[in-house]
Amino acid sequence: QVQLVESGGGSVQAGGSLRLSCAASGFTYGSYCIGWFRQAPGKEREGVAAIAIDSDRTTDYAESVKGRFTISQDNAKNTLYLQMNSLKPEDTAMYYCAADNTPTYCSGGFCFCPAVALPRFGHGGQGTQVTVSS
Repeated sequence: QVQLVESGGGSVQAGGSLRLSCAASGFTYGSYCIGWFRQAPGKEREGVAAIAIDSDRTTDYAESVKGRFTISQDNAKNTLYLQMNSLKPEDTAMYYCAADNTPTYCSGGFCFCPAVALPRFGHGGQGTQVTVSS
């Protein structure tokens, strides 16, 4: 059973940085999609960053975070990270780790993981709050 546990949220001023972590385990397939989505009060869920856990490790980002956020995964620690730099007040939201452990996005050992699909992934964590003040 897939388990995802987020940590690392907090409060920072605009321009600051935070790093989110997601301890991930229980995957059935060797190749899968994993990433982060966020939800601010009164707004729809937004896919932020996704990474394909395959030999290519391709990534996909929402336009709103490109150049500021970086997603990465440490195989040895089974942990996903989201490095967030140059944070803006509009980045304030609950951030969730999400994963899809089905063949939906992967074939022949390669995956295509669109960030926009993250809110629809079948597995999600409990979330971690990020608050950016101006």
